Amino acid sequence: MADILLVEDKDSLRRVLRLTLENAGYTVAEAVDARAALNEIASSRHRLVLTDLRMPNGSGLDVLRSARSADADVPVIVMTAFGSIDEAVQAMKDGAHDFLQKPVDSNHLLLLVDRALEQARLRTENVLLREEWSRRYGFPRIIGESEVVKRTVAETQRVAQTEATVLLLGESGTGKELFARAVHHLSMRRDKPFVAINCAAIPETLIENELFGHERGAFTGAADRRQGKFELAAGGTVFLDEIGELPLGVQGKLLRAIEEKMIDRIGGRAPVAVDVRVVAATNKDLKSAVENGQFRGDLFFRLAVFPIEIPPLRDRDEDVTLLARHFAAEIGRELRGREAQLSDEAIAALKGHRWPGNVRELENAIERACILSDTMTLEPADLGLNAAPEPDAFAELDLSGTLSDVAHRVVRVAERRKIESALEANAGNKSKTAEDLGVSYKTLLNKMKEYTL
Repeated sequence: MADILLVEDKDSLRRVLRLTLENAGYTVAEAVDARAALNEIASSRHRLVLTDLRMPNGSGLDVLRSARSADADVPVIVMTAFGSIDEAVQAMKDGAHDFLQKPVDSNHLLLLVDRALEQARLRTENVLLREEWSRRYGFPRIIGESEVVKRTVAETQRVAQTEATVLLLGESGTGKELFARAVHHLSMRRDKPFVAINCAAIPETLIENELFGHERGAFTGAADRRQGKFELAAGGTVFLDEIGELPLGVQGKLLRAIEEKMIDRIGGRAPVAVDVRVVAATNKDLKSAVENGQFRGDLFFRLAVFPIEIPPLRDRDEDVTLLARHFAAEIGRELRGREAQLSDEAIAALKGHRWPGNVRELENAIERACILSDTMTLEPADLGLNAAPEPDAFAELDLSGTLSDVAHRVVRVAERRKIESALEANAGNKSKTAEDLGVSYKTLLNKMKEYTL
């Protein structure tokens, strides 16, 4: 994707303008007339369009309208000869960012380009950080003022404008899908589908069909052709959550889909071209998984073109109050018709908690408090953070044998208690329990069978 689309029918002037822009560090795509420009706009995205007004096969106004139709946020600068100011005024009314009068002054050109791109960048930043943009465009809102969140947001903004594959790393509950949606909505693919797939929630025998689809007659019961998620996301973004749970047999096919933009439906005779961007997420250490033979190294390096670490809530102390007040306002309005407030004591209790479940745990605590509180001011007792300590589960532990034997028994006790607690919290929903525990659905079932749960 070139930074700037330059539309000018005069060869000499086009060469001069291109050199000026390239010497300033921009990449440039050229179009010699309006028709060529419209074709370029239909097939590619650009950060800025610089177009002449009068030229063969159409006009600069056609280019302007086409560019703005394809991307309402792209700045368009029009160039006009002396005597056609009226057309330049019309271009401004149609949404042009600015206009240049010929002969073009190089310094003035670069000033306008820099200014236009900076304003576009600030609009992009506001999409992530300001609520009014979130409401207007339906973009995800990332709440936080801590330096670690600001750095993560800046990385998200930077990579979103590219086509690079993104790998989101972080603990369960940190909001990885929120950042994945931000990458999509800030990209040139934002008008196309965003398709999310939880690799841990789909049985191993079905995941390939879910991703890539099948042909009629591919297996018993396949009465019709079925498109997979990669085809359904055409032109958009596929978000692969819990990518570490993807079976090895499917990983090679995913690698081909990313590298060659081709997939094979189950039972298909010919490959199918797909144009999607892949964003993946995991709470696992994929490097260790590669070393242990549980994850393909070539796929890991292809996914990790641009890794982004999503910080846990315990590293964002200054954001706890912001998030809690946001959830109290939103959940209060939803459940009780008006915003809930947090007492000073409740804020202190929230700040003193370690939040092992991160933002998801905080949201759940606020929702619980909104349900239990008799008033619209939430108190520490409503939050359920100071429950009485449970009896020591290891008091009667068998300490015979080696250290390894004892450690094995401790792990079994801890795993059983954790699974029981998670199942209870999710009302027996195994898919949600597996997601909260950070394991695959299959692993959870095996553990439940092992512990007779």
